Amino acid sequence: MNKGETILEVKDLKQYFKVSRKLTVKAVDGISFDIKAGETYGLVGESGSGKSTTGRSIIRLYEPTGGHIIFEGQDISGHMSKQAISTLRTKMAMIFQDPMACLNPRKKVIDIVAQGLDIHHAYSSIEERNEKVYKMLEMVGLSREHANRYPHQFSGGQRQRIGIARALIMQPDLIIADEAISALDVSIQAQVVNLMKKMQKETGAAYLFIAHDLSMVKYFSDRIGVLHLGHLVETGTSEEIFANPLHPYTKSLLSAIPHPNPRVEKTRKSFTYDYATSGLDYTKGKQQKVTDTHFVLATDEEFETFKKNAGKPY
Repeated sequence: MNKGETILEVKDLKQYFKVSRKLTVKAVDGISFDIKAGETYGLVGESGSGKSTTGRSIIRLYEPTGGHIIFEGQDISGHMSKQAISTLRTKMAMIFQDPMACLNPRKKVIDIVAQGLDIHHAYSSIEERNEKVYKMLEMVGLSREHANRYPHQFSGGQRQRIGIARALIMQPDLIIADEAISALDVSIQAQVVNLMKKMQKETGAAYLFIAHDLSMVKYFSDRIGVLHLGHLVETGTSEEIFANPLHPYTKSLLSAIPHPNPRVEKTRKSFTYDYATSGLDYTKGKQQKVTDTHFVLATDEEFETFKKNAGKPY
């Protein structure tokens, strides 16, 4: 797809899990956003906010309870046609959070990375298959010699590179990175994110970048969506979200970012937000437009209050 075209459109996505006859957990409760070809959309929020569930619902690891997921013009939320299934499995890929748990310990790296090629028979000879794997390993900073090793013989950063290679081998148009750097050391995180940015430039793939490290999300993402309790409370460009956050939950997240300067950090004040005592009701809110790209979930009264408090220190 051409850069700037909408590759993924999520409309009123709901993902509920029935725990018992009386209890249903609303992990994702009616969120809407879109991702354009070649861009990175960051999804942030605290643990349990519904970030990973959203990613897994989009790639159909979960059956969505409601809403629509439009990927490259095809609805993949309900019963899918053979063409839609083929598009989903070849043009969308996922990088998982735990770089060890998602790799088969009994398989060599060459077979792990080539899994997509093997399933879809995307080669004419075994030599072509192996050559594709070798090229992909070199692209992610590994060598041909690594192809015949097992996952336990690698470090955490190297395992995540193997996971990235496996996700990219089919040349997908959309990659869902589910907390892909959270299990890594800080120095390795920077390497992996820079690698992902480099691969994006070379392949033109779009990313749904799920994370809770806001500084890394700001560095990597073009636009950001803030999730809380299964609701998308605010969305906008990275500059808008960080320079002018409107929703109190977004303000509380940003205020918790530690500052590298110890003098500034000593005087930094974090803003506490408690939904139970805030007086806000996400179920009654609607998307209020601030700019062409900046939206916040609020009722009319809440939105006026947000605007009055916009720009004030938190």
